[in-house]
Amino acid sequence: MEEALAKIRPHTTSNLAHQKAPANLLQALESTFQEKHADRTPTAYFAALITTLDGSVHQKETSLGDGDVLPAELYLLALVAPFVPQPVIQTNLNTLLSLTAPLFPALMAHAPPLRSQLTLYNAVFRALDRSQLDVSAVRQSFASVLQLCLDPRPKVRKKAADIVKDVLLFPPSPLIRHPYAQRVADWAHIALQQASSGALPKSKSSGKGSDTSAAETAIHLLAFLRPVLPQLPLDSIPPITSTLLTLPRLGNPYLSQSAYSILSDLFTASTTAGTVSAVEQIPAVINAVLEAPPPKSDNAISPSWVRVLGDAMFAYHVADPPACAAEFNKVWKTVWSYFETNHAPTRKAVAESLALLTRCITSSMVQASLTGGEASKSSLQSIISQITKALDALTFAPAMQELLSVISALVSNLNIRMEPGKSTTAAEALLMPLVSKIADLRIQKHFEHKEAADVVLSTAMRVLGPAVLLAAIPLNLEPSDRQAGKEPRAFLLPMLNQPHPSHLGHFVSYFVPMSERMFNLQQKAHNEGRQSEAKVWSVLVAQIWTGFAGYCHAPPDVKTALTPAFAQLLSQLLYSQPDLRAPVLRGLKALVESNRSIASQIDADMGEPSSADSAITPKQASQNLTFLKTQAESWFAVFFNVFGSVDRDNRGMVGDVISVWAGLAEKQDIAKAYCKVLDLFRQSLQQSDNGNTTAMTQDLLILLIPFLDTQDVATLFSACLAQEVLCHKDNGVQKRGYKILAKLMDTGKAEGDALETFRRLDELSDGLSPAAKKDRFMLLSQLIPRVASESLHIIPSLIPEAVLGTKEPSEKARLAAFELIVAMGQKMSQGGVVKRSMVDGMDEDGAEAQASIGEYMTMVAGGLAGATPHMISATITAISRLVFEFKESLDAQMQTEIFTTLLVFLSSANREIIKSTLGYIKLAIHTLPVDLLRPHLKDLVPALLAWSHDHKNHFKSKVRHIFERMIRRFGWNDVYQAAGEDQAAKVLVNIKKRKERAKRKKAREEDDEDEEETTKGKVPTGDAFEDVLYGSESELGDSDEEEQPSRSMAGPKRKGVEQGVRLRVDDDEPMDLLQGAALRLTNAQANRRRKPGQDAGRFKTDTDTGKMVINEESDSDIEVSARKAAKDVAGSAYRESMTSVDGFTRGPNGRIKFNKDTKKRRRENEDEDGDVEMADGAGVAKKNKKRTEPKLGHEFKAKRAGGDVKKGGVDPYAYLSLSQAAKKKGRTRTGIAGKH
Repeated sequence: MEEALAKIRPHTTSNLAHQKAPANLLQALESTFQEKHADRTPTAYFAALITTLDGSVHQKETSLGDGDVLPAELYLLALVAPFVPQPVIQTNLNTLLSLTAPLFPALMAHAPPLRSQLTLYNAVFRALDRSQLDVSAVRQSFASVLQLCLDPRPKVRKKAADIVKDVLLFPPSPLIRHPYAQRVADWAHIALQQASSGALPKSKSSGKGSDTSAAETAIHLLAFLRPVLPQLPLDSIPPITSTLLTLPRLGNPYLSQSAYSILSDLFTASTTAGTVSAVEQIPAVINAVLEAPPPKSDNAISPSWVRVLGDAMFAYHVADPPACAAEFNKVWKTVWSYFETNHAPTRKAVAESLALLTRCITSSMVQASLTGGEASKSSLQSIISQITKALDALTFAPAMQELLSVISALVSNLNIRMEPGKSTTAAEALLMPLVSKIADLRIQKHFEHKEAADVVLSTAMRVLGPAVLLAAIPLNLEPSDRQAGKEPRAFLLPMLNQPHPSHLGHFVSYFVPMSERMFNLQQKAHNEGRQSEAKVWSVLVAQIWTGFAGYCHAPPDVKTALTPAFAQLLSQLLYSQPDLRAPVLRGLKALVESNRSIASQIDADMGEPSSADSAITPKQASQNLTFLKTQAESWFAVFFNVFGSVDRDNRGMVGDVISVWAGLAEKQDIAKAYCKVLDLFRQSLQQSDNGNTTAMTQDLLILLIPFLDTQDVATLFSACLAQEVLCHKDNGVQKRGYKILAKLMDTGKAEGDALETFRRLDELSDGLSPAAKKDRFMLLSQLIPRVASESLHIIPSLIPEAVLGTKEPSEKARLAAFELIVAMGQKMSQGGVVKRSMVDGMDEDGAEAQASIGEYMTMVAGGLAGATPHMISATITAISRLVFEFKESLDAQMQTEIFTTLLVFLSSANREIIKSTLGYIKLAIHTLPVDLLRPHLKDLVPALLAWSHDHKNHFKSKVRHIFERMIRRFGWNDVYQAAGEDQAAKVLVNIKKRKERAKRKKAREEDDEDEEETTKGKVPTGDAFEDVLYGSESELGDSDEEEQPSRSMAGPKRKGVEQGVRLRVDDDEPMDLLQGAALRLTNAQANRRRKPGQDAGRFKTDTDTGKMVINEESDSDIEVSARKAAKDVAGSAYRESMTSVDGFTRGPNGRIKFNKDTKKRRRENEDEDGDVEMADGAGVAKKNKKRTEPKLGHEFKAKRAGGDVKKGGVDPYAYLSLSQAAKKKGRTRTGIAGKH
């Protein structure tokens, strides 16, 4: 509320009456509060405004002009009401209604105060309890709001609709649905009926658009209904649905489209939420929609009409699958006929609707299509036959991409197993010819929809599996297949990397031998020097092993496929083939995770219940996990060896696999592996030059920490809390040592004395590396909550280290230091005792102090007396963070003391201190209460103005932004009065002018781009403290001149409709439009693609050999232009930087001043540029249309000398004819001979 009121206060001097009146009223109210020493609470504002409104109504001051009091009162009431406690509104309900409800008739003609009243009633309705909603005045007011939902004025209509939506969305606490929901449903139903019959009553408001047509009013009603429908009672939906179907009869295309769209949303919401509110209406809706099909040429209504059928059928399938199956064939044929249109959005809607229809296919329909003979074709068989023919039909060629998406949906939804014990699916039995046809199209040279075909084949790979798909569509990658003339299908290999039902044994028997043969071909090609061929074979091998993870998704034959020989092969690949290491690791990780997820009845990878899609049962998954547990110990040895052999950057994936298998292994296997790694860690510590091995073993220990028992945790904690680890000369060893200690503390299994740990860490701090500070701070943050309440004397000794950590170069170290400072503050705020006698440097007879956030702030503030500016700056930064974190806990006196103390540092001469102090000032103005800061403005503003002209460290922009925030919070007058001197006041006036200029520019941009949303400013970082301190910048530009509107860099949009398909011209083959039409049509524009060698005709060729002829004697255009540019730059670069339009000069204070773009300077530049020869002579002639008249005696001008010096001697006289001399103007006398 305070932020909203702060935006109104500066308008007391506004020239606009509707802005000035609320500001003056607010100023009068706040002066009254100040006189009576009352708090500025929402309740106080509300009571004062009610009293003021009562006086205006009784004095009959009800005029509603821009500068009148009543609109200002309603505006402030609407602003304050959302922040008023609900019991206050409930208590004053009668007074509020008696004052505002009679104003509705008078407000109808004045939109701004009417919107204010509606906003007020939004807060009133949401604050009432169940009993007050039955008051007649409340019901009448809600009826008035409902009528305004059809108001012709857009802002009023939207405000009323938002009120109804918010009221229904937040019912009184005991109720699930609002009592007014039925009333809104009845009103909407009646209004829809009136709109359908054209008998809607005219609005009471007087305005330009008051006599709207029935169609426009119905459009307004549908816009109101769309967000409100989910909140209406379920039994009120069917009559509204039936009435919506009558609206297309009005003949308004947009109205019909909106009605169908709302029906689609209604059915989609019913299937998503699981409600069956309109199930009994679905058959009637389907029949009514089918009886009124729009023309196929109607591009406005057809997409919405088609989507209604799809959504209605899917909702029907959810409610009653057998009844939906009876209507399936008829609806499919109707929707399919709209595929023939040339309108792309309609075809897209048809594809979406048909995709929904494929989800309505039931097991009985599939069974009928499999058991039926040729004589009786089932509906599903006829649909598949129809789609197959459409692939070759010329009619459906423009819709090829949408048609392929329908096929993909059909393949996906026919993933129905015909018999529980077998893996055969309906897609395999019915769709294999269709999939094979698409694969043949995919390898055709001129087929343009290869991406859509890949989606179909990828779906088939996921549903059928590679074992089935590759049997019908072979890869044809080996040399024997190429020699036989078979087209290769390497595009199928990347599709293997997805979960599918094929067994792991198929990979072992089919792809492993193939990869071995390809690897041998690669080695052979490499040895014979055919590097490109070797690269092709290596890529194919990598793609084969990338598909290994797809086979590892819960295969049913893990026990038989994961033989010792295959496991040995995988181990060899991990050791010797770095390129294949990542896919093998992904497969081994998926092998454990997929079985574990199915065993727990949750299949996260597939996103659906595992029992429906997976080829194995949870019981089989548990058996697979049991088998894999027996392999865990041997795989640990492999993983650990691989982990040690790879470099640090590639250990992440190996570590993930180790973590997954460690969660599967038995405790004794984990303990055995831990003991081996710990022994290796201790051995490496004894070798001083073996830092890499030590870091590697530490990484392994970090991976095993979550699976260790309490005894192993204690052993590891004591091993890492040692000098040889935390003071190691290798930075990585130190970092990992602190990280291990922090993770051990985080597990909760580490038991020990926190004070003893602090003492040990303090002893080892001398050998601390800067790179390990982040992890040390994180460890200290973990230890702080374990400190006992009577042992808080340890905190003062940690404060200097944490405060200095806030100035670390590493961002992560700074954030960890801030977290440590906050953690200590939270520990102190919980209470306890600080024994000052036990604090280092304190007197032994010091008294005990009670722990509190105030005491902690006093401890931190001691750093302000530091000996170095670095320490003082770090302390100010730490205090800023604590003020932000504990702003609710600190009392006003403490906040004031902190502010006044840090305000003194603005007069410091050290820039590091000033930078931190400006950050605190910015935070304080954003966070602290206005009343606490207002008395200090007279000291704060002059202190800030002293740095308003300093350009170093961006102080000028920082101070300007602080002043912008101050003006928003305190108002212009208060800040300006505190400025004092004229020069200081000029800075604030400049800021005000720049702000107003920025507002005008923003208004112009919004007028130019009404519908474009532009995001300005920095993106929030997620840390509230960082966002307040650094996240926002000045909304004003750095230039004092008003910026010109930037030109749009985007080119002009192309007008006209989209390009249709055309026949591809091919001189080599005859055109056959009866078969394979998809290959003969193209969407590309003619003559747009460059042909190879089309530029060769521009070069000279030798008539005998046909080779291009390049004249070596003549320089190329590039060389000539390069020499000319070098000459120009060498002679005129400095002069051009000083004199040209794009140049600049520097003033005595170092500021850059750009040259002004004047006519004289442009003319001089044009004269200079005119000396440069242009490649196109016509361009020069066009530019210099007006030729200058030759000067007097130009034919006698010497070529090399300044006088009349000739090549053969000296000619002292220059003769010219009288006719030429007479042409010279401006001279009273013309001589015949020139002077000697």
